[in-house]
Amino acid sequence: MVSTWWRAWTALLGLGLLAALGGCASVAPRGPRPVALAPGVYMFAGSVGAADAANLGRIGNSGFIVGPQGVIVVDTGTSHAHGQALLEAIATVTDRPVRLALVTHVRPEFLFGGTAFQARGIPVAMHERSARLMASRCETCLKTLRQVAGEPAMHGSHVYQPDRTLDAAQTLDLIGRPVRVLYFGHSSGPGDIAVLDEQSGVLFAGGLLDVRRVPDIQDSDLPGWHRALAALRELGARRVVPGHGPAAEPGAAIDAVETYLAALEKKTRALVESGASLINVADVAEMPDYEAWDQYEIIHRRNASVAFLRYERELIFKPEPPR
Repeated sequence: MVSTWWRAWTALLGLGLLAALGGCASVAPRGPRPVALAPGVYMFAGSVGAADAANLGRIGNSGFIVGPQGVIVVDTGTSHAHGQALLEAIATVTDRPVRLALVTHVRPEFLFGGTAFQARGIPVAMHERSARLMASRCETCLKTLRQVAGEPAMHGSHVYQPDRTLDAAQTLDLIGRPVRVLYFGHSSGPGDIAVLDEQSGVLFAGGLLDVRRVPDIQDSDLPGWHRALAALRELGARRVVPGHGPAAEPGAAIDAVETYLAALEKKTRALVESGASLINVADVAEMPDYEAWDQYEIIHRRNASVAFLRYERELIFKPEPPR
């Protein structure tokens, strides 16, 4: 029984890489254009849909914070070329030096541009657990991304080592305005962080929040994610930049993800308890309230199977009550 579960789980992880990186046409991207969200805080919006040759895989949001002494960038883009384009766009806004690039979580659209920053002597930092996850699997991520976005788009991209790793929440004083790096433990991913600009109240939520897009539970710890969302709610942020989707009011964005995760858990637990088969889960775990969200047909179906396997395993290994 356990070996069957493990084979199904590893197969789902493989499918997750393919589904996250291809299978949905989207609008061809323009060059990255910074959008001001508050004085000194800017966002680069990713394309909707899955990564493909039309959007060059540039589907994740990123941004930057400008202080008196320099710039901190949040997420580095999909490829070496994308990272270069982000740096060129930042230079149209300010001539202050980029002091640091933070990678919030290990998804291809947020991290492979880091090599462009390192090439200019800009350190790239991420949580130590994200660094380990990147080292363990991102050669496969990059290979798949080359297939779906095209070799020209990914030219010069490679898996790299971060210059710095973080192991806890902290406040950075690099640019003359306080920037908080938030870590809540294993949540949407094992090393997922968020970044808060205290001066403006703009929160870069990374993998913790998507807006109008189905959140991906593949790397998550769901109880930890719920705790992290509760902590985000207590921050009192004024604006949130999600990993995917438009900038939004934080409370509404948190509510939407929290409600989806709770509904997914309820649905899949009921299926496990009813004796449903994994083979049919993706078809019977429909959640019509979310059909209009980006990637519903791809990510939600995979989420249902992942959650089903987790709860099935939970039942298998549930300790027997004492006699």
